[in-house]
Amino acid sequence: MTSKSWSNGFAGVCVISLFVGAAAAQQKAPAIALIDAADAVQWQSWTRELGWQVIAAESEPNANVDQRVLALAAKVDAAIKGGSVDPGRVYLAGRGDAAALVFYTVARLPDLWAAAVALGGSAKPAIDTNRIFAANFTNVPVLWISGDDGKPIADKLIAARINLDWRPASNANTATVFQWLAEHKRDEFPASIDCETLSPQFAHCYWIQMTKFDAAERNDVLPSTRIPGGNGAALDLGGFGWKLDDPGPGILVSFLPEKYNGLLKTGDRIVALDGKPIADARQYQEILDKVTDEGHTVAMVQRGKERFRIETRFTLPRRDAGVTARVQAEYQPAEKTIQIISRTLTAMRVTVPPQWAPGSLVWNGLTLEELKEPGCWDLSMEKDILHAEKCK
Repeated sequence: MTSKSWSNGFAGVCVISLFVGAAAAQQKAPAIALIDAADAVQWQSWTRELGWQVIAAESEPNANVDQRVLALAAKVDAAIKGGSVDPGRVYLAGRGDAAALVFYTVARLPDLWAAAVALGGSAKPAIDTNRIFAANFTNVPVLWISGDDGKPIADKLIAARINLDWRPASNANTATVFQWLAEHKRDEFPASIDCETLSPQFAHCYWIQMTKFDAAERNDVLPSTRIPGGNGAALDLGGFGWKLDDPGPGILVSFLPEKYNGLLKTGDRIVALDGKPIADARQYQEILDKVTDEGHTVAMVQRGKERFRIETRFTLPRRDAGVTARVQAEYQPAEKTIQIISRTLTAMRVTVPPQWAPGSLVWNGLTLEELKEPGCWDLSMEKDILHAEKCK
């Protein structure tokens, strides 16, 4: 299923009226956040009668994906500070090829979103980055609506404890999507949080900010929740783009990077490898999934009525280092205690809301008996001693 499968209309006037009334009562509007700014017009059309805002990242479409995630976060933060957007009702969304970016963005930056929705596309490109951690979906439910071919991947994600609601495209429409989103609200201080990261740049977890990493601080109580991806194999032809739902024959070159100087042109079709025909994009992906070593291959390319051979090779990406940091925390109201368990961390910043103070804090078995004041606290651990001071 592609993004074109989604109608511009809504089913059910009563649902729209409900949402408009809710938005008016809240004053601050819910918002749809998009990594793919090119899709903003469509989402604005869908949300116009609902009174919801659409926030899109201001970054180049070909920019590094992490830069795009950070650019969107900055736009969301500005909209919230401007007072027009309800911080508890910001929903991440993407259609078609941008569906994978929904999964990737939640995994990198989980604590901005009340919920997320992916329409069509596939989660596989996100999984193949090796940066999808199930822990980061604990408080961010994701609705994925796709063709039946998406169900095996959805089953894999659900088995890995991703907070996922998969539905077939045949049973969904835009009214379904917005009704599902409206049922979810982000809690600024959820009583239970769980985050994993491999980058200090993406180390914020609701009311905890991971600030100092130390690979020696292992903790077998907290295993990694990383979902293993594929091998990431590709043809060494300059990072061309293609769609997983391309019916064939072969695969259509649908995108080329800016300033591309390779041998392909947009509209070319790669129809065979080493003399073996490629039926469609899914067979091509199966071929890539079986690549175990970098090596030589020959691609047959069709350009209009012309066919020609290109000598190329399979490449395999360098994977991120295996060590990650994870923090799991819970506020226990009966004991008025914050319990924190972490791995690969020796310092963090904890923000305590007024309703949790005074109380105590326990981090990896070390206790801070009196946490008298709410607010921001810098915690550090050194030689089994827990230090705490108010943030400066």
